[in-house]
Amino acid sequence: MAKHQDSQLALGDAAARQLANSTKTVPQLSTISPRWLVHLLQWLPVEAGIYRVNQVKNPQDVLVSCSQRDESELPTTFVDYEENPREYNLNSVTTVLDVHTRVSDLYSSPHDQIKEQLRLTIETIKERQESELINNPDYGLLANVADEQRLSTLTGAPTPDDLDELITKVWKEPAFFLTHPLAIAAFGRECTRRGVPPPTVSLFGSQFLTWRGIPLIPSDKVPVADGKTKILLLRTGEKRQGVVGLFQPGLAGEQSPGLSVRFMGINRNAIASYLISLYCSLAVLTDDALAVLDDVEIGKFHDYPDTYK
Repeated sequence: MAKHQDSQLALGDAAARQLANSTKTVPQLSTISPRWLVHLLQWLPVEAGIYRVNQVKNPQDVLVSCSQRDESELPTTFVDYEENPREYNLNSVTTVLDVHTRVSDLYSSPHDQIKEQLRLTIETIKERQESELINNPDYGLLANVADEQRLSTLTGAPTPDDLDELITKVWKEPAFFLTHPLAIAAFGRECTRRGVPPPTVSLFGSQFLTWRGIPLIPSDKVPVADGKTKILLLRTGEKRQGVVGLFQPGLAGEQSPGLSVRFMGINRNAIASYLISLYCSLAVLTDDALAVLDDVEIGKFHDYPDTYK
């Protein structure tokens, strides 16, 4: 009996692919986020990595009077300053990237290996920067909220009443709320329950929920623990005596404000090294520029009747 052979009428896919080149994306890094906080802060250059925040001592002691028609004696006054103002030192987020020269020489088409390695490392450093701006125990937002600027939720879930109370703490030109995306979803549910859906605003080409015209900015760097998180409210800008970001200008190998990339050479194992450094910090210029809503529960949901009258 003749051996059965499958007949082939044309070139098959498996063989044809040997002559084809797939379209390749650059490496996708799932931890990259929009980092809205970094975009919304005013960034100030500092000298020698130090920023001093001078404060007025006893503002209530500065006396003035309303002019009277009689010739009463006018008050005399002066503005005193704190003698030991706080100084902020820039923090560094740093790493050394190693790339084997054989890899960069042979495998850099269609995407440059060194360029992509640098891009992904820089993105990770910038993610850490935003986390430090929020959580750093020295200069981070959460560590610099004054005691009188802290509130707790009324019932656990974030309600419009809670955010209204937060606004009373930062009523001088508040810029934005900052919280975890899960807290924004929880706030949206509470608004829906009350029949007051919050309007949206477009910033940087994206839509954000607002309350009283103030946008709610999401950041996954705001910590969540035991089903609870926090909502911050900020006033920003140096002229408004708000919250400002700090960076070191004029770095060697500067790629963007405060970020530098420097080639460190090639070792005897043919590995090229690049030093990547980002210098930054954050300062709260006055206590009433920042407030926080604590104990925000993110897991409350509501049942709604499914009947109509």
